[in-house]
Amino acid sequence: MKSISARLLTSVALAAAVLPAGACVPLKSHQGYVIDNDLVASVQPGVDTRQSVLSVLGKPSFASQFNQGDWYYLSRDSRSLAFNNPKAKDQTTLRISFDAKGVVTAVTKTGTEQIASIGMMKKTTPTLGRHRSFFQELFGNIGQVGAIGGAPSGGGGGRDQP
Repeated sequence: MKSISARLLTSVALAAAVLPAGACVPLKSHQGYVIDNDLVASVQPGVDTRQSVLSVLGKPSFASQFNQGDWYYLSRDSRSLAFNNPKAKDQTTLRISFDAKGVVTAVTKTGTEQIASIGMMKKTTPTLGRHRSFFQELFGNIGQVGAIGGAPSGGGGGRDQP
């Protein structure tokens, strides 16, 4: 009987130790276009058109409103632990440029060097003007409702000027 309870206790202790360790496994995710290098290599500048690129690579992630409407295919692989923000491990941006006639002029690939890291300044947005506390905002207008036209009262020498 003692050996069964000792085994059971050992099994429960082992499960309790291993189970939380499984929560620390990094989560992997993929976002965007799945780039096939063979298909990308088949797009030739001066030969392919918008229609042929559309049939080979499919619809782009987004199209530029400028530069004759360049097409962009975005692909990103990320990892995160538990509830942390995901970090990009690999990113590929494929840019296909067209001329005015719709013929491919260039195929450009960039990677993670194009990722911009933008940090938050504070929890509040900096603004111009007075800095007032909650209670100043709440009770600040008491006694400020004026006589004529809603203007603040006081300090005018006792008479109204036209």
